[in-house]
Order: sequence, then C-alpha cells, then structure tokens
Amino acid sequence: MTEEELKQKSIGFISLGCDKNRVDLERIIYECKSFGFRIEQNPKRANIIIINTCSFIESARQESIDTILEMAHFKAFTCEKLIVTGCLTQMGFCDIEQSLPEVDAFVQVKDNENIVEIIGKLYNCEFCRIKQKNPLSRVLTNDPHTAYLKIAEGCDNFCSYCTIPYIRGRFSSVPIEKLVEEAKELANLGTKELILVAQDTLKYGADLYGKPQIVKLIQALSDINGIEWIRVLYCYPERVTDEFILEMTNNPKVCKYIDLPLQHVNNNILKEMNRSIKKEQIEFLISKLRANMPNISIRSTFIIGFPGETRHSFNEILKFLKKQKLNLVGFFPYSREEGTRAFNFKNQISESVKEKRVKKAYNVQKQISKNNNHALVGTTVDVIIDTIENGMAIGRSYAYAPNVDFVIYINNPALKVGEIYKVKITATNPYELEGELV
Repeated sequence: MTEEELKQKSIGFISLGCDKNRVDLERIIYECKSFGFRIEQNPKRANIIIINTCSFIESARQESIDTILEMAHFKAFTCEKLIVTGCLTQMGFCDIEQSLPEVDAFVQVKDNENIVEIIGKLYNCEFCRIKQKNPLSRVLTNDPHTAYLKIAEGCDNFCSYCTIPYIRGRFSSVPIEKLVEEAKELANLGTKELILVAQDTLKYGADLYGKPQIVKLIQALSDINGIEWIRVLYCYPERVTDEFILEMTNNPKVCKYIDLPLQHVNNNILKEMNRSIKKEQIEFLISKLRANMPNISIRSTFIIGFPGETRHSFNEILKFLKKQKLNLVGFFPYSREEGTRAFNFKNQISESVKEKRVKKAYNVQKQISKNNNHALVGTTVDVIIDTIENGMAIGRSYAYAPNVDFVIYINNPALKVGEIYKVKITATNPYELEGELV
C-alpha cells in the first residue's frame, strides 16, 4: 500500500479512564490527523479503531477488555485494524496480547508518538515522515474553554493498593518552559480554564529542579493572557505546603478548590496503605486551608473496605465526614490488585460488606452535600458555561471540576459556551444547583 492510499483510511478513537489518559489520546489524534488520516467521529464506521485503555483497577480492566471485544465485532464490517493503547498495554503481569488475538497492535505509552508508523507497518506501508514542531501537539476532544495540562507522568509513592507506578513508571515532570508553551497554545484556542493534572501534582518539578516547583509553575501560567482559571487536581495532602496555600489564597486566577485524595482517616489503615500522613495532620491541614480561604471547595476520595478495615475504622470515616463537611467526596470499594503489596494482606473484606459500607458512606455525604448546597442559595458566583441542553445552560463555578463534580443549571439558552457569567444561586439539591443570570 502506498502512503497516499494509507491516508485514505478513516480512523476512530475510544478513550477510557481518567483525564490524564484523555491527554494521551489527544496527542495520538494529533499524530494521526497531522499525517492525513480521515477522522471518523463514530469509531464503529472507521477502518482503523484505536482504543485508549484504562487498567487502574479490575473493573477498569474489564471495561477495557469488554470495549475491545465489542469493537472487534466490527472487523467483519468496516474495521480493518484494531489497535489498543494506554494503561492496559503496560500491564507486565498479564499476557494481554495472547488473550486478545483480535487486536492487531498493542502500543505502549512511550510509543504513542510513533502511532502513524505503527499503523503503516500493519498495512505494509513504509514512508519517511517529517514531524512538524508544535508546542501543543494535541487535538482537543472537548470544547476548548476548559483544557487539561498534564504536568508529569508516573508516580513514586507506591501506595500498597495502587498499580500506577507499575503501569506508568516513576515520577517524571515536564519542564516549565514546555508547559508554558503548551498553555499559550491552549489559550490561543480559547482555553480559559486550565486544569493541572498528574498522579502526584504537588510533587511537580522535584525530579527536574531538586525540589517541588508547583508554585513557580502556577505563577508562570498565571502570566498567560486568556487563562482566567487555574485548577489543581490530585494534591497529596502531605505535599500541601504553606507556600502553595499562600499562592492559592493570593492568586486570583487559582480556583479556591483543592482535590485531596485522602483515601482513609484511620491511622492504622493509612499506615498499611503506605500513606505518609495521619488523621490529625489531615484535620490540621483542612483547618488551615479554611482559615486562609473560608470559601474553599474541598474534594476528596476514600477507599472503602481496605484489608483490616473494621467496623470501628469505617465508622471513623463517617465521623470525619460529619465533622469536616467536605464539599465533594467519592467512595470506592477497595479493589484487590495483583502485583501490589495489599494483594497479600490478611483480613480481606468481602464484596458484600464493601458494597454496604460504600452505600452508607454515600448516604452520609448526601446529607452533607444537601446542607452545603442549601447554604449557597442567594449567593452570587462566576459560572463558566460548558454546554447548552434542552434550553438550559449548564456550567460550573470555581467550586466544581468538570465531569466529576456538581453542575449549575441556568434557564437561559442564550448564554454562550465558554463564557463566564455572574449567576445567583436560586435552588439546590444534593448534586445540582440552579441559578439565574445577574
């Protein structure tokens, strides 16, 4: 097959997993589009299907495998090549290639930039491609007013339950100057909300500069015209320094929002998880954050049913929630992952107990969210509009990250996606808010 014949092939994409994974796929799409492939919005109609997988926990791996098998059915129709990228290809302890013969190529993350050449080999097409230098090198898969900026790869923490260091490798930061170039390109495309993501965001720069430089990075990004909000996700609580709190407090572009993946609050469980913090330090940190920023929105996640979690240690989470009244909380049943230290821990909790505890935790948090949201009625906030659906504008304030947090409905279809408006909150429920344009 010639290079020109190859360019006539249509290519479709499916992305699974987190926003960090999404950025990886956007880079793959850029490579394919810049070569000249036709991008097919419906992957089921494409000649080439690329599935960017997640494998963080067993349920994510199963979703990835199910999606691969579903797309494999279309090889009897338009699909000629099925390609798998992402975390599933990094799983060193399972022979994924032999178990999925339907897949034509498994592409590791380090080879994403060579995706075009890999596709060419599948079609016995050889060519020499000169890549264009572009600081963005991404095709955004959502409206450009909000964009993720992946500032580092991998993780060095080795929490006893987590597979990420084995899948994504050791922590590796992207240089500040490169991130600033990318952010400027995003701003030129219309990005107003920049969301910083990494597996351990506040460790940013430690490997490059000898110490974390997240504040220096934020300051550099704040100087970019067009960027109005900077949101920071995945902040390990033990890395929240006074310097970072001061920058959040005083920098008007930094959203007064922090994502603290606490995972538990029982000190024994935290130790077994290999988390470098204790409950007392967590409570002190929350009080410090609120003392500096009374309206700060605090998001967290908890792993329920970790090995050895007793009824007492689970109830400790519920008491903590009722006391701290966090704004946004997700609860996930512990997933026993082969290759992690916790896989061999004694006192594993049954799935039925995990399910009951997760449900109970959500019920407690639902009432907290209801009360927190009700207190917002009558306040006025800046809202960025994400979409217009059924005559309603749907957006978020600084207090909510996209796709994972609450939304605000405004009965005004004339509002423009990507614009920021003053909105008065008029009504709430535990998971949504309503407002009117001021």
